Amino acid sequence: MLMKNYRDFETYTKRFPDENGRFGEYGGQYLPPELQVAFEEISDAYESICHSAKFINELRRIRKEFQGRPTPVYHCERLSNLLGQCQIYLKREDLNHTGAHKLNHCMGEGLLATYLGKKKLIAETGAGQHGVALATAAAYFGLECDIYMGEVDIKKQAPNVSRMKILGARVIPVSHGLKTLKEAVDSAFAAYLKEYKTAIYCIGSALGPHPFPKMVRDFQSIVGIEARQQFLEMTGIMPDVVCACVGGGSNAAGMFIPFLDAPVEIVGVEPMGRGANVGDNAASITYGKKGVLHGFESYLLQDENGEPQPVYSVASGLDYPGVGPEHAYLHDIGRVKYDYVTDDEAMEAFFMLSRYEGIIPALESSHAVAYAIRYARTHKSGSILVNLSGRGDKDMDYVLEHYGDKYLK
Repeated sequence: MLMKNYRDFETYTKRFPDENGRFGEYGGQYLPPELQVAFEEISDAYESICHSAKFINELRRIRKEFQGRPTPVYHCERLSNLLGQCQIYLKREDLNHTGAHKLNHCMGEGLLATYLGKKKLIAETGAGQHGVALATAAAYFGLECDIYMGEVDIKKQAPNVSRMKILGARVIPVSHGLKTLKEAVDSAFAAYLKEYKTAIYCIGSALGPHPFPKMVRDFQSIVGIEARQQFLEMTGIMPDVVCACVGGGSNAAGMFIPFLDAPVEIVGVEPMGRGANVGDNAASITYGKKGVLHGFESYLLQDENGEPQPVYSVASGLDYPGVGPEHAYLHDIGRVKYDYVTDDEAMEAFFMLSRYEGIIPALESSHAVAYAIRYARTHKSGSILVNLSGRGDKDMDYVLEHYGDKYLK
C-alpha cells in the first residue's frame, strides 16, 4: 500500500464493522433464533456504554490500578546485536496482570456483564490464558465463572488450569473431537444457549458473532495505542514493521488497528506447525477459504463439505481452524501481510529470547518473535516491534518434556 493511502485509515474504526457487523464480506452474525435476542442485548449495551464517560473512566481505573497498565516497550539490544543491525522491540503484554493480553478484554467484558446484571461468565480457553483472565475478572466483579477446555489442552496447560481453579472458576473438560480449542468453543456455545438469560459468553478472541469481534478489538486496542506512543517517545520515529501472532487474532487486532494509518508494514504471523499437510498446521489465512464457523464468516480451514478440518500448533492458543473476520478483511485489502512460522522456528525463538534477554515468552508469542528474528537476519537496518502477547510460565513443563533434549545440552 502506498504511503499516500495511509490516511484512508484515520476513520477506519468508525466505518468497520458496519451496522451488520461486517468487515467487508466477513463477520456478521449466524445464530440460532433463541440466541439472537441475547446477542442483540449485548450489542445494544456495548454501543451504549462504549460512549459512556462513567464506563470508560472505570475501565481506565481498572487498567491502571488492577492490571498495571501501561505495559512497557522494551528494546532487545543483546538479541538484536547477535542477529545484525536491525533492532527488535517488544510490547511487553507478558507484564500485564495474569501474564498476557487477554485481561484487556476480559475486564471490559466483566464490566459489561455487571452492567447487564448477569451472574455468570462463560468462556472457552485453549492455552488457558483467556480462562485465567476471565476467572480473574469474575473474581474481581463477584461473578460465577465456567471455563470449557479440551482435555488435550488441560493436560498440556496444567499450570493455568490450577490458576483458574484457585481463582474460583469451574474448569469443565471437553472430551469430544480433537479435545482442543474448537471443541471447547462448541461446548461453551452450547452451555450459553441454556443460560443466556443469567450469563454472558465472553469470547476469547476477536471472532464469533457480532458484536464480539468489534468489542474485543476495541478493548485490546489499548495495546497498540500505548505501543505507538511509547515507541515514538523512545526512538523519535515509527518502527518499520509491527508484528504479532495470529490464531483467532485478539492480540494482533489490538496491536495492529492503532497503526493502520501509520507508514509501517504490519505482519500477522500464523502457526505452520509441522508443515503444510491437513492437520499439521492452523494457518487459516494461508490455506483456508471463506466459510462460517461459530456464528461468523471468515477464512476457515475446511473440507469439501464445509466442515472444519483438524488443526495443530505447538501453541494451544493458536490451534483454531478459523481467523477473526477483521483479519480476513485486512488481508484482502492488502493493508496487513500474513506470513507463517513453524513449530521449530517458534521453539528456537522461545529459547533465544529466554537466554539472550531473560524473557520467557508464551509459545503463541514465540511465533511473532520468530518472525522478528527471521526479519532481523535478513535486513541490515531498521526496526521491528513485536507484540509479546504473553509469558511462558504455562508452557515450561511441556517445553522441557518435548524439547529439553534438543535445547538443554
